[in-house]
Amino acid sequence: MKNRFGISKNVFVLGLVSFFNDVASEMIYPLVPIFLTSVLGAPVAIVGLIEGIAESTASVLKVVSGWLSDKLRKRKPFVIAGYSFSAISKILLSLAFSWPFVLIARFIDRFGKGTRTSARDALITESSENLVRGRAFGFHRAFDTLGAVVGPMIALLAIHFLDNKFRLIFFLAFIPAFIGILLLLFFVKEKKKEANS
Repeated sequence: MKNRFGISKNVFVLGLVSFFNDVASEMIYPLVPIFLTSVLGAPVAIVGLIEGIAESTASVLKVVSGWLSDKLRKRKPFVIAGYSFSAISKILLSLAFSWPFVLIARFIDRFGKGTRTSARDALITESSENLVRGRAFGFHRAFDTLGAVVGPMIALLAIHFLDNKFRLIFFLAFIPAFIGILLLLFFVKEKKKEANS
């Protein structure tokens, strides 16, 4: 089934999922360095260490999860698992009492990104006809970018109205992430592929 944009239901819903996930992630990302240094008293160097480990994890996992999803001929389980890991990391971050706990939360978040990305992109490809694949990816990236814009705006408002209650903001970020998972669970369908395709 296609909507008015000429893209499939799967692609449309995956765009919404990415929007909500990016809102959640970008509500947190700008605040983590401040939380680490101001609340937990971590050295500035620790901020770089945590992000370096987290991003390296995502890069490596993209290759591994992509290969595994091809081998198992399944996409949706990897996408669900990836977004779920990232959602759980929001709650873990709200409970962090020291910088190693933040490292674990960020590792789980990026582990989730690495797990889902290749399988999600493959699912977008398999859910789109050849002539509209560029449009499908453009639509998805547009929603992804929109979430990355909305998230920091919400974070700024939350900081103002919640009086710098970082842990509460981190916990609230779980809500849009959870909405994305529900959309994924109930409205995205695995695409059947022939064994030689």
